[in-house]
Amino acid sequence: MANTPQAKKRIRRNNARAEVNGARVSRIRTFLKKVELALTSGDKSAAAAALAAAQPELMRGVSKGVLHKNTASRKFARLTKRVSALG
Repeated sequence: MANTPQAKKRIRRNNARAEVNGARVSRIRTFLKKVELALTSGDKSAAAAALAAAQPELMRGVSKGVLHKNTASRKFARLTKRVSALG
């Protein structure tokens, strides 16, 4: 257990940040699942709309530090490729 006031504060702060970051990652996953659902249904217009909504969420995750830039770019590129292949 932490002994110093500084260490106790860090534990409180880390727990608070973990909660916020977990919510952010969960929100991003929800947007990605909407794209996946539209892809499996085969609806290209719905998939394109869901992808357009997911892209800013991915980039927001990058700017907030919960996702690495290359991870977000890779996910977006792969989804874009799948949506364009629906045609």
